[in-house]
Amino acid sequence: MLDFFRALTRSRIGAVVGLVFLILIVLAFAGADVGGMRTGSLLGGENVASVGGARITTGELEKTIRTSYDSERQRTPTLSIKDFLGQGALEEILTGLIDRAATWEWGRKYGIAVSDRLIDSEIAKLPAFQGADGKFSQDAYKQLLAQRGLTDQLVRDDIGKGLMSKLVYSGAAEGATMPATVTQVYAALVLEKRTGNLLFLPSQAFAPKAAASDQQVADFYKANIVRYQRPERRTIRYAVIDDSALKNVPPVAEADIRKRYQANADLYASGETRSITQVILPTEAAAKAFAAEVAGGKSIEAAATAKGLAPAKIADRTQGQLAADGSKAVADAVFAAPTGKTIAPAKGALGWVVARVDDVKKKQGKTLDQARPEIVAALTADKRKAALTDLATRIGEKVENGTSLPDVAKTYGLTVITTDPLLADGTVAGKPDTKAPADVQPLLQTAFSMEREGQPQIAGLPGGLRVAVYDVGTITPAAPAPLGDVKAQVAADWARQQGDTAAQAAADKVLAALAKNTSLGDAAKSLGVALPPVNPIAATRAQLAQMQGRVPAPLALMFSMAKGSVKKLAAPGQAGWVVVQLDTVEPGKVAPNDPAVAQAAGDLGKATGREYEEQLRTAITHEIGAKRNPTAIATVQTQLAGTGQ
Repeated sequence: MLDFFRALTRSRIGAVVGLVFLILIVLAFAGADVGGMRTGSLLGGENVASVGGARITTGELEKTIRTSYDSERQRTPTLSIKDFLGQGALEEILTGLIDRAATWEWGRKYGIAVSDRLIDSEIAKLPAFQGADGKFSQDAYKQLLAQRGLTDQLVRDDIGKGLMSKLVYSGAAEGATMPATVTQVYAALVLEKRTGNLLFLPSQAFAPKAAASDQQVADFYKANIVRYQRPERRTIRYAVIDDSALKNVPPVAEADIRKRYQANADLYASGETRSITQVILPTEAAAKAFAAEVAGGKSIEAAATAKGLAPAKIADRTQGQLAADGSKAVADAVFAAPTGKTIAPAKGALGWVVARVDDVKKKQGKTLDQARPEIVAALTADKRKAALTDLATRIGEKVENGTSLPDVAKTYGLTVITTDPLLADGTVAGKPDTKAPADVQPLLQTAFSMEREGQPQIAGLPGGLRVAVYDVGTITPAAPAPLGDVKAQVAADWARQQGDTAAQAAADKVLAALAKNTSLGDAAKSLGVALPPVNPIAATRAQLAQMQGRVPAPLALMFSMAKGSVKKLAAPGQAGWVVVQLDTVEPGKVAPNDPAVAQAAGDLGKATGREYEEQLRTAITHEIGAKRNPTAIATVQTQLAGTGQ
């Protein structure tokens, strides 16, 4: 919903923060751990920008940045907030907040309203706020807002702004089109075909034959030390609180057993249910005529079909339920008839009923003594659940009051387990194939957002009545690995770089040879190195489009070159160099009525519509007016970067 932040989708960060501006999206991650979102604000209420009569505070900007950062860290656990900010996150987020505020002011200025009922509807749609029955739960709503540190008014304001944006921008792109002459040219361009040749010059083929010396390895390590950075590692100490931690849970009292039995009298009483097939007719005469046909040998289904009626199947109803559904007369007649018998017409709530008894199920009742074992088991489970909840609450209170994890464990007889050093994604440091225990996985995000060691928290665990109390044992900051630990890798990287440099020089020689009309194959042979054969390639722009953004770099380069030209391209990871030679360019041809023209018209129409939205957003922000506070913005940038989280 509300994808109007088009400018934000131009970068990787933009694709992330364009969503997390909406509290709705934040709340959609209801299953995620929220520890990272509880971090206290570094800043106060100074304004970073004014938009018309509205103000964007440092606290609002900081919270939005943190929310965006927490969301991105779910996908990139090793991302630091310094790197996040270094990629332009603050500027993009602030621009989005300004645009949203301007849109809200503009909409109100011109009488566009977002009603409370519409906001209520959006809140009710969010799965995070729904109970077990799939309907909106006020308790779930309040609980989740408390967990996120949000207020009802803040959520409603944010959703209101999002809905305002949807109302304002939804029509901007409606009916956007491009001229037919443009769409025909575009459609023909898609069918353009190009042919050429590729020559791959792998770094390995040009790498030094002799191993690197210790000095070369040391120099390379020093010059490229960032390559060997090890991410931050943390140990997590935790104790699991489950049924085994409960002591002296009192037995179930006889009075409680009797009370439960009496409260569920219907469950333990004997009874009978019946399933029927019925047809409802408008008059008694019609019902009698219908019953006569059935008595004459026709089935209810056949007799009903002949009259254009649809018989109804009603399964497993008690006499009381059947009476409530229709009438007492119908229920009495059904429960007086044997299986397979069709009752005489009886007056129902909607007409006259003719019904056949399809099935009779009798339920054997249970005395108190017969029901005792299951009642005792249920009450015992309830007591243990309540006891575990109480224990977890008491432990939570101690944690909130500053009691350390070892002291909590000692008080309640818990066993503390310390993990191996872990990375933020749960991998054991130095063992990429080993993951943290299953009980630790739900704790990772919060544990890696804690500012220091020894800050215990309590959290529920999956799999029933289980809770964990945990903290961070040790924090090992991100730092380069010692040379002795990575010497073999450094030597291999040195050799790869040397080979890559030589491969680049070889590519330059090939380009020089081709400039003298030497064939690509002959130019490759002149290098005196065993290389992969020259690879002919041919493709159309339509084929590139089908690759959905995963176009190989050499192929993309070929479609940006002039006919008859040759270029070189570095392979990823210093794997080598590629020489790309473009031989032919065959323009595409389409008739005005070609389906490709219609497809192009649709694509260009969408692009034009997005541009209209962008222009409208720019115009709205310009009309409302926005002024930034560079000093406050710089303060947010500096203090967030200084947290190191």
